[in-house]
Amino acid sequence: MVDWNIAPEIFSLKIAGFNLAPRWYGLSFVLGFFLGERYVSIYMVKAGFTKKDVSSLFTHVLLGTIIGARLGHCLFYEPAYYLSNPLKIPLVWEGGLASHGGFIGVMIAAWLFNRNVKKINYMWLLDLVAAPALLTGSFIRIGNLMNSEILGKPTDLPWAFIFHKAEAFPIPRHPSQLYEAIGYFTISMIGAYLYKRFHQDWAKGRFVGFILVGGMSWRFLTEFFKENQVSFENAMPINMGQLLSLFMAGLGLYLMLRKKKKEANKAASH
Repeated sequence: MVDWNIAPEIFSLKIAGFNLAPRWYGLSFVLGFFLGERYVSIYMVKAGFTKKDVSSLFTHVLLGTIIGARLGHCLFYEPAYYLSNPLKIPLVWEGGLASHGGFIGVMIAAWLFNRNVKKINYMWLLDLVAAPALLTGSFIRIGNLMNSEILGKPTDLPWAFIFHKAEAFPIPRHPSQLYEAIGYFTISMIGAYLYKRFHQDWAKGRFVGFILVGGMSWRFLTEFFKENQVSFENAMPINMGQLLSLFMAGLGLYLMLRKKKKEANKAASH
């Protein structure tokens, strides 16, 4: 058993009356995006994009992730509350981000970049950002672990975690955050390897399809080890996370298997 009693703050300092307390969750979020930006930058620069283009895409994806994840939580998990209190929706710091909404936000952000900044092959762009998006999801789950949130179901397995900061009477639970993080990391690394080897040969859309199928299938499985996030899920045969995962995995399967017209290997002509 692992006695988990980690503080969510990296450190805490009072400076001029203000409390400075950066959190592990924020660091995980930033680190995931930093590594993702470095990865995407390599391929975009090779394809003829400028550093300004990379920065613009990064800004689009960052905002898309945060807005999508927030709206996803509000609409998928607590629609009645937030539709009755719409002014609460922008208050991200109060908690409540949904990873499925974040993925949808990334896809919309890439479309907006493609439409307003640099007209290129949209599927080429989605293929490029797919693996780093899932990698960021892995880091965010580590942030959830540091926050002692998104708890797993009770278990007596030897690697169970006891989350002292999350419960008044803590019991051993599945470290579901680690299950997700490890799976997302592994699938994203496989996706990055496949992209490096075959991005000139595979049909566009196949890489993002692979990431969606792999990542969302893993999410579907890990939900069996997690507590439901909201009460209405208790009456569902599968919970909201699993329902959304099935939809997105189905989209990924379509992208992987659909018949495509012959395409040029180059992303765009600049």
